[in-house]
Amino acid sequence: MLKFLFLIFICSQSYGQNIVQQLDSVMRKNFADNKPGAALLVVKNGKVSYKKSVGLANADTQEKISAATNFRMASVSKQFTAMCIMLLVQQHKISYEDNLLKFFPNWNKKVGSSIKIKHLLTHSSGIWDYEILIPENQPIQISDAGVVKLLLKKDSTYFKPGAAFQYSNSGFCVLEQIIEKASGLKYVQFIEQHIFKPLRMNNTRIYEEGKLIPNRAMGFAINQNNEIIPSDQSITSATKGDGCVYTSLNDYQKWTSALVSNKLINIRNQLKRINHAIEGTVNIHYGLGWFNSIGAKNTLALYHTGSTCGFSNAVKIIPENQFCIVFFSNIADNLKPFYQAEALLKKYNIDDCEIDFKKTIDLTR
Repeated sequence: MLKFLFLIFICSQSYGQNIVQQLDSVMRKNFADNKPGAALLVVKNGKVSYKKSVGLANADTQEKISAATNFRMASVSKQFTAMCIMLLVQQHKISYEDNLLKFFPNWNKKVGSSIKIKHLLTHSSGIWDYEILIPENQPIQISDAGVVKLLLKKDSTYFKPGAAFQYSNSGFCVLEQIIEKASGLKYVQFIEQHIFKPLRMNNTRIYEEGKLIPNRAMGFAINQNNEIIPSDQSITSATKGDGCVYTSLNDYQKWTSALVSNKLINIRNQLKRINHAIEGTVNIHYGLGWFNSIGAKNTLALYHTGSTCGFSNAVKIIPENQFCIVFFSNIADNLKPFYQAEALLKKYNIDDCEIDFKKTIDLTR
């Protein structure tokens, strides 16, 4: 019996080492120590199975990427904005049924009365994309308040609110302003007091021009000549509600643990209230800052990507399995290594939830 148990132990050790070696191979095949790179985290049954990084956070200083390196989250930030809204609902300061006129009396009456907070949280508001409304001669980065100013006078929506899905950065900029109006605090203050500090995400920051971001990764892109070039900021890089969180593997792991344990709120229960089944897809919903699906074993999968001019991110969490895979890279349009890592986890039955990440990327365009 002891010999049998010993053999099981040896096999399981070998099995784990093999996965680690293959994940190492994925990272090394795609990234070099002397160029921008990435960080990868895998947690299974609440325990870290893999947590490594390769490459440079800053090419000028030659600072290496580590588990403490802060990457720009881009649209992965939306889950934090949504959590702020959920907490305000829990505090009875707002309702998912509140419309825009409650917070913005100057909004076009027809549009403002028809769009509710629940529509913004599910990308079903039909609100205009602010990116196409920015003046060509815009001299400085646009803010969330600036986005609202662009939208106030629009007398139409793409469709009747609640009738369809259309991914909207505008909606989450509006949510940022609602958080400030409902709480009486700046967005940065609210998210720090109610999320970052309680979860001890001590190094996570919201981008603010002129403010220091510790352990900050700088963004890069690959040009037509296959050269890596600096690409850290754009005219839309200062909007907070839709994409301004900077965090690391270490801090994001604390966030995933909070979601798994319902430390801040029970997100599965909230999704029963606020979720939109996306037309033309099978088992893909959007609600509260997350694409989400229900697996064959009735397990909930939460997932999202985040892409901007200098960063590529992808995260997936299965709360019931205490599982997550987290990939952050400071190179734009660079999710291929994530797909390779995810395929390995499926091969070894570590990740048994089928998610079409490429489909969700199409849905965000």
